[in-house]
Amino acid sequence: MEILGTTLRVCVDDLDSAVDFYERLTGGRAQRFERGGVAVAAVGCFLLMSGPEAELEVLRKVAATISVEDVDAAFTALAEAGAKILAGPVPTPVGRNLIAVHPDGSVFEYVDRRSASPVE
Repeated sequence: MEILGTTLRVCVDDLDSAVDFYERLTGGRAQRFERGGVAVAAVGCFLLMSGPEAELEVLRKVAATISVEDVDAAFTALAEAGAKILAGPVPTPVGRNLIAVHPDGSVFEYVDRRSASPVE
């Protein structure tokens, strides 16, 4: 499994203010979407999240988001190396993801940009 990059996860109270800051910091434009009641904005290598505290409490447990070429291959490599898969692979607004706990207890999200089903 090749790791293509990482995204830092940041929970914020005011998404609009945070987006303004991170767009200025990175020089990029935010891509926004919502998932499970949480408003999300991806800006450069930052993933900003805002929403109900109960949802954010769960999201804070994930240390980082790791980009991979193929989540299915990541699933296999993680399982073979001794990680516990908590969820996924499942489709997301931008591809697919899975959540895994490494043997040391660290929790990571793995994502790819592949669609859940082939486009015809």
